[in-house]
Amino acid sequence: MDGLDLQLKEYIEGKRLEMLNLWAKFVNTESGPKQLDGANQVGDILQGELEQAGAFVRRVKVEQAGDLIVGEWNPGSPEPPVVFMGHMDTVFPAGAAAKNPFRVDEEGNAHGPGVLDMKAGLVIGLYALKALQSIGWNKRPIRFLGIPDEETLHMFSNAKTLIAREAAGAAAALNFEPGPVEDSLVIGRYGGGPVSITVHGVAAHSGSAPEKGRSAVLEAAHKIVKLEAANDIPRGKLINCGAVEGGIGENTIPDYCKIRIGIRYRNQAIGEEIFALLRQVTEECTVEGTSAELDTSRVMACMETTDGVLKLYDHVAKTGEALGLGKTRGIQVGGLSDAGITVGLGIPTLCGMGVRGAGSHTDQEYAQVESLYERCLLAAAAVRRL
Repeated sequence: MDGLDLQLKEYIEGKRLEMLNLWAKFVNTESGPKQLDGANQVGDILQGELEQAGAFVRRVKVEQAGDLIVGEWNPGSPEPPVVFMGHMDTVFPAGAAAKNPFRVDEEGNAHGPGVLDMKAGLVIGLYALKALQSIGWNKRPIRFLGIPDEETLHMFSNAKTLIAREAAGAAAALNFEPGPVEDSLVIGRYGGGPVSITVHGVAAHSGSAPEKGRSAVLEAAHKIVKLEAANDIPRGKLINCGAVEGGIGENTIPDYCKIRIGIRYRNQAIGEEIFALLRQVTEECTVEGTSAELDTSRVMACMETTDGVLKLYDHVAKTGEALGLGKTRGIQVGGLSDAGITVGLGIPTLCGMGVRGAGSHTDQEYAQVESLYERCLLAAAAVRRL
């Protein structure tokens, strides 16, 4: 650890209570999937903190979601920026914070809705920026993205397009999603999400005129068999036809059936295989007189483990060793995140830069408080060295 690292550490150590209080404020400000105002209230807090640090903040309107917060710090630098990313929403319904408010237990673990995923990440990114400012570092701009609707996979909004626009041209990106209790950094994430095939047929009375009908349910069954046959789980290829809805009763040939499908893919090449199969199955109809349409609008891109990702991981891992934090391993995980957007732009990206903990998306969610300060130091020191 060199002298500047020590200064960063001293700054963060001196801000422990501030960071903890801000974490509590974020957690106790509810921002569940139906609480657009709540996401904007988190955005208000984030905006105030960024402006206090000298950043210029823009609020970008997002369709059917809260605002995207874009903080531009040190924009006068000629170097390409580093992107800090974190989502402001949670999965929890209204009232969750009243039942399960922020608190720290005797073992040093913090509890509350979104305490791990990922209100802590917002604090880490903010104070990493402030720590760099405290030592006079101004080599690169930092662009802070506060994202309003990651937990719903941006399925109702145009946020993916806006995030890509705001992140374009960055030298690197750090996504402050949480990591597991075992110390690690995420160097790869599966792509995927919900897709659907809607089948249209011809309705008819199944007793008096069955020959006039064209069963959408039967056509959907043919499609399901073809899709499920393509699964290759060991290779990282999943097509799960998890729900089917259609028909009105046994006495009617159904003219409608919707297949709801969950897909996951380890890399983009496997993803393209899945998309090609989905298109083929949608277009080819076994039952004459039926048709179908495919919706893939809610899919999240995979975070491929590119050479740039590996180089950034090596840089951050070596920084952690220099700080005395040990060598942090790199892992690939199945969960989706916005890191896929930035990697898809060719930006070296690390995910899981947030706190360590367990129980995401449940009432048992917790985060290790000490990891808040460790990851903040790691982020600041790694960016200083870029």
